[in-house]
Amino acid sequence: MADRPVPALEGRTPLAVARKPNMDSLAREGRLGLVRTCPPEFRPGTEVCAMSLLGYDPKTHFTGRGPLEALGRGIELRKSEVAFRCNLVTVKGDMMEDYSAGHIGDAEAKTLIQMLDKRLGGEEIKFHPGVGYRHLMVWRGGSEEVKTLAPHDIMGQPWRQFIPQGKGEKRLLQIMEDSRILLDGHEVNRARRMKGLASANMAWLWSPGRVPEVQSFREKYGVAGAVISAVDIVKGLGALVGLEIVRVPGATGYFDTNYRGKGEAAVKVLRKSDFVLVHVEAPDEAGHEGKIEEKVKAIEQIDEHVLGPLLQAREKLGGVAFLVMPDHLTPVTEKAHVADEVPVLMARPGARPDGLDTFTEEAASRGSIHLVEGWRLMGRFIGKPGSAAGGPAEPEPADPERDVPESGTPRDPATR
Repeated sequence: MADRPVPALEGRTPLAVARKPNMDSLAREGRLGLVRTCPPEFRPGTEVCAMSLLGYDPKTHFTGRGPLEALGRGIELRKSEVAFRCNLVTVKGDMMEDYSAGHIGDAEAKTLIQMLDKRLGGEEIKFHPGVGYRHLMVWRGGSEEVKTLAPHDIMGQPWRQFIPQGKGEKRLLQIMEDSRILLDGHEVNRARRMKGLASANMAWLWSPGRVPEVQSFREKYGVAGAVISAVDIVKGLGALVGLEIVRVPGATGYFDTNYRGKGEAAVKVLRKSDFVLVHVEAPDEAGHEGKIEEKVKAIEQIDEHVLGPLLQAREKLGGVAFLVMPDHLTPVTEKAHVADEVPVLMARPGARPDGLDTFTEEAASRGSIHLVEGWRLMGRFIGKPGSAAGGPAEPEPADPERDVPESGTPRDPATR
């Protein structure tokens, strides 16, 4: 939801323009700052940045987006299998026109993916349908040593300049080229073209990997909890670290998602558990599409319907700590992810506030939280800095007032 200054908003950002009384209220009682969730050697994306947000160092644990999404869909991968994210995209000639095939619906997409699996799949290759344009391909005996790019990073550019490169590239390109022939003439796409809708005429394969081995969230931070998200990558990250996956009816990963349902589900989680991560994809989609008004609206919906119910319930739940932040920026002017530092709002019982009265990128730049290694933030939020064994925390001279115990002891169990 964070952004760069937008000329159409007189140099302000969607976060600064949006009406968000709940976030601003938490800002007055909490601390703000800037955190780098994307290490320099990575391209910014949810697969890397949300891993940092959850408190795991991508440099140590990230192997690819594909296996994480497979976990999110409950797909068990063998050691010999490599999972790729598979987008249904729209290409026009040599140009990447739409990374989402016009945000194709689940039913149409499932029909197309099942067709690809029937025609191109077998013992070696398997296609798995997902949500909207987001799907998976599993390659038994395949290679993860191939460089790929996400289709949302090459919008409006010649796609052939960004095809997979490295071990296994010929096999992957053949599958992608074959998918163009099969998809373009399919009845689903013929019907979409007649309606003036984008044609899902290519399968784009990217971010391969095998399932990484990590310490569970409970082992690392001493708390149990859940993840609420519509997108497989975030659910997969939750599953990887042993968090419960809560599915909310009507959660779509788009502008029409069930915001209220997510907020109410989060309250239910905290009635029985310690921790909940609520992820909303809509601001990211608005950024990719360059839709300023939709991004502002999404932020306002999050504030009212996701954060609102949690704030209303916090007295009954006991001491509740809040961490409000994006995993990465998707500026509406860039229509792609960027590796800028993200603004952070942390409100914990008993912590001295920064004295700032709003949550914006500019206000966050004046806050007291500054972390170059963003994966360390979760330990500070929960109250267990440093390593899983309670090792030394990162020195932070710009942030002299620490609101976590230096010894690394677990937080008060009454504080969620």
